[in-house]
Amino acid sequence: MFIVYPAIDLRNGSVVRLRQGDPAQQTTYSEDPAGVASRWASEGASWLHVVNLDGAFGDATASRSNRRALASIASAVRVSIQFGGGVRSMDDVKAVFDSGANRVVLGTAAVEDPRLVADSLARYGAERIVVGLDSRDGMIVTRGWKEETAMPASELGMLMHEMGVVHALYTEVGRDGMMNGPAAEMTASLAQLTSLQVIASGGVRNLADVKELMLYAPRGVSGVIVGRSVYEGTLSLREAIEATRGI
Repeated sequence: MFIVYPAIDLRNGSVVRLRQGDPAQQTTYSEDPAGVASRWASEGASWLHVVNLDGAFGDATASRSNRRALASIASAVRVSIQFGGGVRSMDDVKAVFDSGANRVVLGTAAVEDPRLVADSLARYGAERIVVGLDSRDGMIVTRGWKEETAMPASELGMLMHEMGVVHALYTEVGRDGMMNGPAAEMTASLAQLTSLQVIASGGVRNLADVKELMLYAPRGVSGVIVGRSVYEGTLSLREAIEATRGI
């Protein structure tokens, strides 16, 4: 299976996109997250990738409105939901699942609190946990991509695989929201090095980019997150999903 995940990035309850994770470079697309979710579901999405940007940035007040938006999305559509951003405790994990998500993404926590990953795997199983391998030039970044580490994405990925993680999300931050092409070979290499099923994120412009990533499915690239391209119309979500049929 190769899955196309339309992104719904939430900031203070609105659907937005940032460039390279920079809050100062924000475009707001909708004040109605559930309506956006319904649109993507009507175009054939089987999964949504929902991100609590305020949670990632540490804004607890705005983060709560995004959790409410998650619940409204889950009530509005009958598709699976992958949710991440600011999930840094077992209470957070439980709250995300209680709000209707099917999978949770652990990014900063995978670096700062690996025990949370282990406990989440033990409680919920590997199919419901995704580790975020967000990196800049191959090195892991945390806290909404604001803090750099000295850990290569491949090293963190291998550690997570040893713990029992199956699914990972790889974002090359420099490409996020830029529509300058995905890091296809880097994503495939990471999947092979770590033995994880890796979802690609960042840089997708059009159908050709999706098809390029699909070629790497045998090497462990299990899907792609699409954001700005589907909001601005350079990629048809329906056509992207149709292209994955039978892979």
